Amino acid sequence: MTRLAEATGLAPLPFDPYRSADPAELAERIRAVKAEMGDSLQILGHHYQQDEVIEFADLRGDSYKLSQMAAESQSCRWIVFCGVHFMAETADILTRPEVDVILPDMAAGCSMADMADLDSVEAAWSDLGELIDTEEITPVTYINSTADLKAFCGRHGGIVCTSSNARAVLEWAFARKPRVLFFPDQHLGRNTARKMGIPLERMPLWDPRLPLGGNTETALNDSKVLLWKGHCSVHQMFKPAHIAQFRQQYPGIKVLVHPECMMSVVDAADLVGSTEYILKTIAEAPSGSQWAVGTELHLVNRLASENPDKLVKFLSPMVCMCATMYRIDVPHLAWSLENLAQGTPVNIVKVPEDTAHWGRVALQRMLDVK
Repeated sequence: MTRLAEATGLAPLPFDPYRSADPAELAERIRAVKAEMGDSLQILGHHYQQDEVIEFADLRGDSYKLSQMAAESQSCRWIVFCGVHFMAETADILTRPEVDVILPDMAAGCSMADMADLDSVEAAWSDLGELIDTEEITPVTYINSTADLKAFCGRHGGIVCTSSNARAVLEWAFARKPRVLFFPDQHLGRNTARKMGIPLERMPLWDPRLPLGGNTETALNDSKVLLWKGHCSVHQMFKPAHIAQFRQQYPGIKVLVHPECMMSVVDAADLVGSTEYILKTIAEAPSGSQWAVGTELHLVNRLASENPDKLVKFLSPMVCMCATMYRIDVPHLAWSLENLAQGTPVNIVKVPEDTAHWGRVALQRMLDVK
């Protein structure tokens, strides 16, 4: 797993008194630290977290919302991020210099983010420069990427996007240059660009393991959006057949999926949108309505429990959760908080200053897009 940020205070989680502790006891200890530290501590929780962890979050959201929260924070001294590594990096980049960000388990990563690394992207940029003037290309990285790829975009006039603002970001990019290199998630890029009217034949897929990304010179010269060969392992699990099965079993059910799903799934769904859009849609849906939702399992289960007047089902027949997000559990959270309260903080994520500067440039462009 790629690590672009420095980390201090690294240590393994001790079995005693954390792994072997009673969950109710750990919960009380977490609440005690929160009460002791007050406003100096802010716990951010991503929607994909387990319920046992998310209950301790002061603020919860998707990647975009949490990025905004981190940028706007004015009172806290410490952020404990219940998410994955790239999210902690982003929080470190956007927060005030005196704020330190802690990731309870440094093994909490993102398989999608690992599908694009700086060496591969720089090599692709160089190869493209042999055919196309790279001054005509805006690099756009999905927020699910490492800090140095955000910095790469910052240096090259590019920008970060999330599933909430991908269309607005692409519009921003095309207002400046005729082409986009979009990484690491091919599906979000393809689904968003196609909705904007860009034909599939102008969206070649770049495979970093193949010469010219596996494309012809003609295809690259005719391109408008160059899609990186990457995907989310969670959303890749959903298939059109799952939608057909739900429609047969529940006549009139509405299918709502995340834009990280494959194009064939997006085409078969009724509604497509970011995590925040999914939450809002279900919350505002009429009582008695039926929904099959294609996104991470913990989030769908929480939607079902928080909306008992509606039928909310997980779209896939297979268990499909973000396994790396799942690494953040109550023992790790309690351990990181108690070390912090004792003055021996662990797992501080710190992005090197040059990388942080250019990453901040790209992220600020994203936050400025309306």
